[in-house]
Parts: sequence; structure tokens; C-alpha cells
Amino acid sequence: MITQIYEVQNIDEAKKLVEIGVDNIGVLVGIKNEWPGELSPEQANNVLSGVTKPAKKVVLSLSNSFEDIMEIAGRTNSDILHLAAEPTSISPDNVQAIKTKFPNIKIMRTIPVENIGCVELAKDYDKKADFLLLDSRRQNDGQLGATGETHDWNLSKKIVESVSIPVILAGGLGPDNLAEAIEKVRPFGVDSKTKTDKDGSREKDIEKVREFVRIAKEISQ
Repeated sequence: MITQIYEVQNIDEAKKLVEIGVDNIGVLVGIKNEWPGELSPEQANNVLSGVTKPAKKVVLSLSNSFEDIMEIAGRTNSDILHLAAEPTSISPDNVQAIKTKFPNIKIMRTIPVENIGCVELAKDYDKKADFLLLDSRRQNDGQLGATGETHDWNLSKKIVESVSIPVILAGGLGPDNLAEAIEKVRPFGVDSKTKTDKDGSREKDIEKVREFVRIAKEISQ
């Protein structure tokens, strides 16, 4: 069971997460400063310099622009490029084009878990992306990811059972509900952002992260 933690803010924080044993350590990166907390590619590379093996460096893009995503891929030093664009904006063919241009970067694709249609959407990316990440969409404003809200884990379980590539479960996961989520969905990995932040801050709560990792690793033994 791998663990993935967003959004790392500085080198020291990145180093602490490596020491805890977080597998995938991620930053939010953009070209046009469209989203709160977005780092430039150069800032992201600086933060990720604190991530050492065996941990993986993950760059998250929320952009719906294929051109911007290609630029981010070219300007960042990542092991994994995580695409959280709307499904209508970045297609499976776009994902394949990114992989062809940057063969050394693994691609993770967000799937919004909203209704039964998400299962077919996930299948569209099977063997196109290297990983799927299952996340929640907030109903009142449509925000995808970083909502602190869970979704229907029954749908997530169906996706895990329907695709051949690794699936990472996200969406409102923290130490309080992680064990239940893993038992229900049986994903390849688990992701946390909001519920391992310090209250009212983007800074990580190191003790919450430590507990998150402990639970994930104990269950998977």
C-alpha cells in the first residue's frame, strides 16, 4: 500500500515526509497562477529537491490546457505527472501523447467519482495512464480534489475491480477514516491532502501524516 501526500510547501517539509516513509510526495504546479497554492515549475523543482529515493516526486497540474501541461512536464523534474484536468479537457489520446514525448515520466490521471459513469471513464484510461487517482467533486461549486469530502467508495471499488493499472484512492481521507476506506476499496495506494494539513493552513501536520502512513502500512502487511 503506497501513500501519497499533497501539497508540500518547502524543502524541509519534503525531507520530513521522506523520513516518515511517504512514497509519493507532491506539489501543485502551474504556468498561469490559476489556482491558490500553485507553484511555478522552478519553485516546484526547488521544493522537490528535498525528495530523495525511494520516495517519488509528483507534480500535480490542474490545468485544462494541453499546451500548459506539456510545458510543465518539460520544465519540472518529476517521477510522476498527475493530471487533474476535467475529463472533457484532457483525453486518453492526450495522455498517450504526453507519454510519447516524455517516456521517463509516469502519468497519473484523476477520475472524478460522481456516478456509475466514472467506471467507464476509468476504463478509457486503462493502459493509457500509469495510475488512476479517484477523487471527490464538491457539489456546491464543482471543485474536483482538495475538498476534504469523501465519495461513494462502492464506485471506487468497482473501478479498482475493472481496470488493470494501479488505483490510488483520494477524497477526504485522513487517519480517522483511512482503515475503513482501505478495507472497502482495496486500492493500490491512498492519498491525503486536506485532512493531513494543519488547521487553516497549507502546511502539513507531520503527526497526522505519520499516523496516516502508519495505518496504511499496517493494514497492507
